[in-house]
Amino acid sequence: MASKGSFRWIVIVLLFYITVANYIDRSAIAFALGDIKTELGLGPSEIGLILGAFGLGYAVTTFLGGIAVDRWGARAVLLVAALLWTASIGVTGFAGGFLTLYVARTVLGVAEGPNFPALTGAVSRWLAPHERAIALGNTLVAVPIALAVGAPISTQLIHAFGWRGMFFALTVISGIWVPLWLIFFRNDPAQSSFVSDAELKHIRGGVEAQRDRTAGHVVHGVTDWRLLLTNRTLLANYWAFFVFGYFLFFFMTWLPNYLSQTYHLNVREVGLFAILPWASAAVLLVALGYLSDYLLKHTGSLRKSRTLLIGVSQLIAALAVIPIGFIASLPLAIACITVAVAFSMGANASYYAINVDIVPKRAATALGIMDTGFALSGFLAPAITGWVVSASGSFQYAFLLMAGLALSSVLVVLLFHRPDEDRVAEVNSARPAFGATAD
Repeated sequence: MASKGSFRWIVIVLLFYITVANYIDRSAIAFALGDIKTELGLGPSEIGLILGAFGLGYAVTTFLGGIAVDRWGARAVLLVAALLWTASIGVTGFAGGFLTLYVARTVLGVAEGPNFPALTGAVSRWLAPHERAIALGNTLVAVPIALAVGAPISTQLIHAFGWRGMFFALTVISGIWVPLWLIFFRNDPAQSSFVSDAELKHIRGGVEAQRDRTAGHVVHGVTDWRLLLTNRTLLANYWAFFVFGYFLFFFMTWLPNYLSQTYHLNVREVGLFAILPWASAAVLLVALGYLSDYLLKHTGSLRKSRTLLIGVSQLIAALAVIPIGFIASLPLAIACITVAVAFSMGANASYYAINVDIVPKRAATALGIMDTGFALSGFLAPAITGWVVSASGSFQYAFLLMAGLALSSVLVVLLFHRPDEDRVAEVNSARPAFGATAD
């Protein structure tokens, strides 16, 4: 039982858990590629399409998922999503060829699409404003942690049970979470019997809140799509997040193959060398989440606390990724990969927090739009990399493309990411879509 006044952090633990499961499930195939290619006779271009198929399904439901969360709440949306992806990851173990794998990965993308809109919607309702970046950081750190621990877990499962057995085993990880979510989570903390009056007041920013344990926290009214699709800060945030997604999906899907092809490592060695970049990203992501909220509390500036972290982290990632394709030393390559992975992911909480800062009552919808671009990067990064490697026989041009994308995001963020000004404009406009009350 959570101590009095801290149950909101139990919710964060639940979101952390399912996000770990989410990323282990989606990344596990990267460690099975060697066995899959051998058994099913697939080439680099086909593998690139299979890896990219996830992004196609993801793009559809991450957008619709944001709308659904703002309409029906995170509880039902994330429950259905988790049940579907648990089933789809298990079915992947039965794949017998290119088409089966392609469809299975597309379905997995469809199922996992609503995860992050639901996460954002839950945080926007369960955390006080000055705790959101910290909460998002502690939740989103599940991504690099999952990729760090998922590497040895996946490779050991493959070694013990084969690649098919690995997918069967991973279904259990998500399945355990479902009853816990049903028991402990409600769309609004006012509905939860685990939340004290003092904690509810804290979540509401010191304002006394009436309890309604039957109604869901559902937003009605017309969504202001013009604001969501033309606000300069949100647009800059969407592009920078797309670039982050390109980095993430490249390293998540192609890093094992790059290490194997370039340095002739076996699957278990690849799993071990993949730990350091993701573990470093986990540390930096949490640290920058705390730093972001610290800067916001002490400066009151979203530009300093959110924008600056995004721009600087993307710049460092761009500079780190350039030499990777030209390095002949494994330790130096791992060092550069570690810096690129850690800093490309480091400001992740700030991307999410911006949606809550700018449009708090449509945060899940804004996240859905942002995550749609992320999903497209999930298709483009693996597919383009597969074509580049197939055409050139190396990864050099793939790394240079990533550097160019990261530098473009730095420029866009510095020029157009103005959350303090755009937030004031949105609040002062008193748009009906954002003034709607919860049921």
